[in-house]
Amino acid sequence: MTGTGHLLAPNLGSFNLYWMPYLAMHPIDSITSVMLRNVVANTEWPTPGVKRAAIQRLTTVFGTAVKDGLINRNPVESIELPVKAKKPIDPFTVGEANQIIDHLYKTLTHSMRIYAAYFEFAFYTGMRPSEIAALRWEEVDKEKRLVNVCRIVADYKIEERTKTRNVRQVMLNSRALNAIEQAERVAQQRASQSRRKRTESAYVFPPTKNFEFIQQSSVTDKHFQAALTELGIRARRQYNCRHTYATMCLMAGMNPAFIATQLGHSVQMLLSTYARWINSSTDWGELGKLENSLIGTKLVQTETVPL
Repeated sequence: MTGTGHLLAPNLGSFNLYWMPYLAMHPIDSITSVMLRNVVANTEWPTPGVKRAAIQRLTTVFGTAVKDGLINRNPVESIELPVKAKKPIDPFTVGEANQIIDHLYKTLTHSMRIYAAYFEFAFYTGMRPSEIAALRWEEVDKEKRLVNVCRIVADYKIEERTKTRNVRQVMLNSRALNAIEQAERVAQQRASQSRRKRTESAYVFPPTKNFEFIQQSSVTDKHFQAALTELGIRARRQYNCRHTYATMCLMAGMNPAFIATQLGHSVQMLLSTYARWINSSTDWGELGKLENSLIGTKLVQTETVPL
């Protein structure tokens, strides 16, 4: 985009691929919603998700131009986003989760072991990847076995909020606590082996190179997918670590309200998302609870009804 109010395009694949061929030679203040709708209509989008992401990226670019006073309004705001498709719930079994964790601890050495600790923590807390990446040591209380979830990584930066805008506390079971202790060991090793003096990271699961915190899922996903391949486990995205924890808790018979609180869900969302993992429809143990209740009621009635 050139001319009046020149705006440099970010070095982003989707931006350059889908927008720049149409918009590069236009002054930014001449670009209208009608022009953008025509681009959207005439583009063969690989998937609705790609289309949605490309429009969102363009919204951000023009939003910045509005803030900088280059244009008066954002022409992208009137373009309707495709409905965001729900990604399938495809959790791992407990056995698969433990295989993956064990494999990562065995194959990753030195500072790379932070990624093994990361996935043990992910499988056994159900926290979102963006929440784990943003977790700081100041939010961890080992004595009380709690972590305070109050920030996320979004668009490559830390934001002082959660996805739902609600701060919550997550209780640490023994496996989650072990992951924290492993992360502590990695931090101590890094500090002792560093040739130059550097401050310890404020983040529990910092990446091994370049950045202070994990900025994108690809940093951890390459280790995760390699483990799945080597173990012969069906490929799934790492977000299913969260789904695995939720289904583990439900199949263990834990209180749905407690699980929902730990995950940062509403109970309604939890039940609708994971309904198929909440006890079998032919669970005679559950029916037995009703039978016991009815028997108790019958006995009370027998004793109180006069002859």
